[in-house]
Amino acid sequence: MVTELARKFRAELGVLQAVLLGLDPALADVPWRAGGWTRKQIVGHLLDSATNNRQRFVHAAAEGRSAGPQYGQDPWVAAHGYAGQSWETLLRWWQVEHEILAAVVDRIPEERLSAKYAVGDDAPVTLRFLIEDYFVHQRWHFGQMTGGAAAE
Repeated sequence: MVTELARKFRAELGVLQAVLLGLDPALADVPWRAGGWTRKQIVGHLLDSATNNRQRFVHAAAEGRSAGPQYGQDPWVAAHGYAGQSWETLLRWWQVEHEILAAVVDRIPEERLSAKYAVGDDAPVTLRFLIEDYFVHQRWHFGQMTGGAAAE
């Protein structure tokens, strides 16, 4: 049975995808602020976040308690070369990555949402927190790309 959290997760993804598709492609290579990442790099960072969090979600749900490494954002963004990808590729990649992530969340039973997961040396948090915090993180970066409109 799909949890209320999973339904909320999918709804939030739909909102974010609409915002992402509405971004002006002419801004894709423009940094969101002087010295900051371009919008392509921000979307790439969000792809990294989806990849890392998918593993966290699966491990916590499957094992009941798990831990994994921190994420080194600058080396990951550089290693993937997101700045050199086409905007269209990044948008499709974001959509597919999030369809996969939503499918994982759909399959997490309610009782597993209290499973614990520790990121690096941080104190363990619940799987529910990881899932909810995922959107806090997404909205933060969407706010950067849209000048604050999506951060609320």
